[in-house]
Amino acid sequence: MRINIPTGITPQEAVSLQRRLAPLVEEISALPRNLSTLVGCDATYIHGKTVAAGVSVSYNNLSLQSTKVITGRTTFPYIPGLLAFREGPAVIQAVRGLRPTSYVCMVDGHGLAHPRAFGLACFVGLVLDHPTIGVAKSILYGSVKDGRVVDDHGTTIAELITLPNSGKTIYVSVGHKISLNHAVEVVRRCLTPQGPLPIRLAHEAVTKRKWELKKSNQAYS
Repeated sequence: MRINIPTGITPQEAVSLQRRLAPLVEEISALPRNLSTLVGCDATYIHGKTVAAGVSVSYNNLSLQSTKVITGRTTFPYIPGLLAFREGPAVIQAVRGLRPTSYVCMVDGHGLAHPRAFGLACFVGLVLDHPTIGVAKSILYGSVKDGRVVDDHGTTIAELITLPNSGKTIYVSVGHKISLNHAVEVVRRCLTPQGPLPIRLAHEAVTKRKWELKKSNQAYS
């Protein structure tokens, strides 16, 4: 889907755009018939730049297929609930750089488990027009009840998963074109003590690039 973020968009305008786009998110699974790839993405910041990575692994054996890391100028402030406008464009560029086919994308961030039902994973999913899952380390909105996160109306918006061996908890929510049950199944398939493998590998990739940029800056400072 063609979604453009206007240059110089304000936080107030970003909130309005989220509300307009939220009804477009689909919670019915549209998984590829021959699902072959799991994609994970993550982003970080350094020196006014956003570093984003996309990593693809085989759906069958979780072997690494490809990694794409991009660096661009950070143009939106850090505001909880509006990470789609800070990280989204770079994350999408990184995923597209992988040229994946028959894939499900996992995003380090929330999907429908968001005050306006439009977290980073929803933005990425709509733009890529592919099944997308939000995987977060903490709650942004809602309350925990019987292993799930519910909104103010009692509707389930995320499910809790305990990571193997570590005891840590992650929060899985729908990004786009996937049901919550299928999202949980996909995430469980690739769990590690640090989270879903594709996201873990993406995190390692952005951390490595951030260290390289920091080292380079120190060398010329």
